[in-house]
Amino acid sequence: MCSSDLVSGGDTVIIDGNKGLVILQPDEDTLAEYQRELEHGRAQAARLESLRELPAETLDGTRIEILGNIEFPYEVDHCREHGADGIGLYRTEFLYLGAETEPTEEVHYQAYVRVAEAMAGKPVTIRTFDMGADKVPHLPPPEDERNPFLGLRSIRLALRNLPMFRTQLRAILRASVLGNIQVMFPLICTLMELRQAKLVLADVMEELAEQKIEFNRNIPVGMMVEVPAAVIMLEHFVDEVDFLSIGTNDLIQYTLAVDRSNKDVVNLYNPADPAVLRLIRMSIEIADRRGKPISMCGQMCGNPVYTMLLLGMGLRSLSVTPGGIPEIKNICRQVSLDDCRAVAERVMIMENARDIKAYLNEELKKRVPEVVM
Repeated sequence: MCSSDLVSGGDTVIIDGNKGLVILQPDEDTLAEYQRELEHGRAQAARLESLRELPAETLDGTRIEILGNIEFPYEVDHCREHGADGIGLYRTEFLYLGAETEPTEEVHYQAYVRVAEAMAGKPVTIRTFDMGADKVPHLPPPEDERNPFLGLRSIRLALRNLPMFRTQLRAILRASVLGNIQVMFPLICTLMELRQAKLVLADVMEELAEQKIEFNRNIPVGMMVEVPAAVIMLEHFVDEVDFLSIGTNDLIQYTLAVDRSNKDVVNLYNPADPAVLRLIRMSIEIADRRGKPISMCGQMCGNPVYTMLLLGMGLRSLSVTPGGIPEIKNICRQVSLDDCRAVAERVMIMENARDIKAYLNEELKKRVPEVVM
């Protein structure tokens, strides 16, 4: 029977996004329970909004940078409303997806200027397009793309389609004089890829200079750390970039060989897996040793369960969805780094994700009991 056959017009349905449940025709007790949770959530949201102008500072006085992830230019307003310290990830795929023709340099430029000016000097990290060739209508379809996650995507696609890549880089550089813009390359696996991308950027700079078009020649250049190969070779990457950002969505997927969009294996996709945590810790330690800023912009750092662990592992910059900024800030303000380090040390000797997540839940509840798990 189709699931839609179980519901008729006028039926009461509860959709619980936190637990992944759909409850059809709930009884009075269940309705009352969810109504109480809803009211508690609204009260908590109102209280968290009072933190908007306050820094994300731990109990022992360490300032944590809380940035926002955005997908569309208008979302910058939500980041400002929630007191973001900047934009840690500006996804640019929206300019291409669904478009019948390639977006022009001016279309790119206007989208970037909108965000840069709205942030008024706060950092804005623009990630160059991160998508597969199968998602770009104006490009010829790939001939042998059996697994898009392992195929022609992200920086590989950019380096294979240089005119499209150059158009985006020109727009980013032009916008760089109107705000505190950084550029970041996704899915870097090898030094050769990073160096090729930087060469293209340098060439575009020279082109703009010849045309007497203003840009920030010292624009910070960074890379996503989202494949195990990048982590293993990170000692070599750090000298060639100005900053790093850990992308946990892909890092988990590639580390555990799990397609997170496949319902048959999605239960194996787990941020708390010890192998994933070791790669994250390794990345942070290498960046710290070499004095390079490192942030995290994947879904993992927007989940309150992992905040203490990530701070204890050494992260001092987190980039989350606009709506998640107040909650993560609240946790940062209620924990000490000593406690966070103790949590991280304990976690790193644990052997399975289930025990790790249970432990993290317990520790968070001790210190921030009002968090709804």
